[in-house]
Amino acid sequence: QVQLVESGGGSVQAGGSLRLSCVVSGYTYSSSCMGWFRQVPGKEHEGVATVYTKDGSTYYADSVKGRFTISQDAAKNTLFLQMNNLKVEDTAMYHCAAAGYCYEYNLFQINVRGQGTQVTVSS
Repeated sequence: QVQLVESGGGSVQAGGSLRLSCVVSGYTYSSSCMGWFRQVPGKEHEGVATVYTKDGSTYYADSVKGRFTISQDAAKNTLFLQMNNLKVEDTAMYHCAAAGYCYEYNLFQINVRGQGTQVTVSS
């Protein structure tokens, strides 16, 4: 059974940092792309960052560019999202996902997603 499990969320003050992890189990780490998206209740989900697993190309939403870094450790089947200089507007539930297709920082044809990890940034 395919499973993605996120961790690393929490509550921080603006300007702080968090590192999210996403462990992939029961699945061959061979999706064309993986990434992170976030969701706030009442709003549509928002693509944050993606990485193309074959060549390591990364893409970021303009709102996080220069502050967030996505990376992968294929040997450990783990995806990371380093988040620095966090802002109040970064508050959301963050999900990792494996997708059949990505366009820049957005994931499409999502094959599997995790349950999410909450990030709360206070001023």
